[in-house]
Amino acid sequence: MSNPVVDIHAHALVPAAARLADGHPGLARDREQEDRQFGTASIAVNAELFAGQWLAPLTDLDTRLAAMDAVGVDIQVVSATPTQYYYWADAGLAERIVETVNGGLADLVAAAPGRLAGLGTVALQHPRLAVRQLVDAVERFGMRGVEISTTAGGRDFSHADLEPFWATAADLGVLLFVHPWGCDYGDRLARYYLGNTIGQPLETTVALSHLICSGVLERHPTLKVCGAHGGGYLPQYIGRADHAWAVRPESRTTPRPPSHYLTQLYFDSLVYRADTLRGLLDAAGPTHVLLGTDYPFDMADPDQRTLLEGLDGAERTAVAGANAAALLSLRSSTSALRATPTR
Repeated sequence: MSNPVVDIHAHALVPAAARLADGHPGLARDREQEDRQFGTASIAVNAELFAGQWLAPLTDLDTRLAAMDAVGVDIQVVSATPTQYYYWADAGLAERIVETVNGGLADLVAAAPGRLAGLGTVALQHPRLAVRQLVDAVERFGMRGVEISTTAGGRDFSHADLEPFWATAADLGVLLFVHPWGCDYGDRLARYYLGNTIGQPLETTVALSHLICSGVLERHPTLKVCGAHGGGYLPQYIGRADHAWAVRPESRTTPRPPSHYLTQLYFDSLVYRADTLRGLLDAAGPTHVLLGTDYPFDMADPDQRTLLEGLDGAERTAVAGANAAALLSLRSSTSALRATPTR
C-alpha cells in the first residue's frame, strides 16, 4: 500500500531538559500543584513508572522502533512528555529548556530517518518568546509543528496575548498538538485517577472551545490544531454548544455555529471503543481523525487494529495514516507500507 501507518501521538523524554529544571523552586511548586490535581497516590505511581517501566520506551530508540514494528506503525510523530512543558519557568530558563527539548527531539528524529517525525515545544507562558520559538522549531530543528498544553501563564486560548502565536502557526502551516497536563478543577478529581480519566479530556474540551468561541478559528481558517484523546468531550457533545449558540446571545460570538469549526480541527483516535470512534468520525469527518496511541504510557492504546477493523476501507486508510501523512507531508522509508495494521 502507498500510505504509511502514522502514530500522531507518541512521547519522548529529554533528560537534559529535566536536569535544567531540577532544583528550581518553580518545579517544586509545580509538583505541589500536580499533587493537588492528580492526588498523591497517582503521582507516586507515575514516579515509579517513569523511573522503571516507562524509562526505556521514552529514551531508547531501539525499544521505540521495536514497539512500532510490533503494532505495525511505520512513522511515529514524537512529542515531549507533557511533564516537560515547564510553563512555570521564567523567560531565560524557558529559552534554555525549549532549546534543549527541541534539540533532543531533533536528534532522536535524525537517528531514525523515515521512521520518526517531531513536534517541538514552546514556552507558551511567554507568548512573544513562543512565537520566536515556534519559527525556530520549524525552520531550525525541522519540527512539523509543536505540542502545547491547554493553558499557560494563566491564559486560556482565547487570550489576546496569544493572537500572534495563532497567526504565526497559521502562516507557517504547521500543526499545533493540544495535549493537556493537569486539570484546573481542584481536589474533586484528586482521587481514583479522575484527574486523568476525566480531567485531561475536560481540559482539552475547554481549550478547544475557547478557540472556537473567541473566533480564533474564524480569524485563522488555515490554523491546524489537533486535540489529543479524541478532542475530549467536544466533538461528540457539540450539539449542546450549537443549541447554546442558537438561543443565548452571549454564546453567539461567531458567525457560524460551533459545529462548523470542527471541520477546521483534527482529533486523534485515542478513544478506546469502536462506537466512540464511530461517533468521532461522524462528528469531525473521516479526514480529520488521526491515529494516536499515547506511546508508551499506561493510558495508551498502542495496538488499535481491532478498533480500526470496524471502519470501511477508505476510512481505515485515512485514519491509519493517510490523513496524518498529508497533513504533515510525511513519507516513510520502510519497504512495505501498510494502509492499516494487519494481524
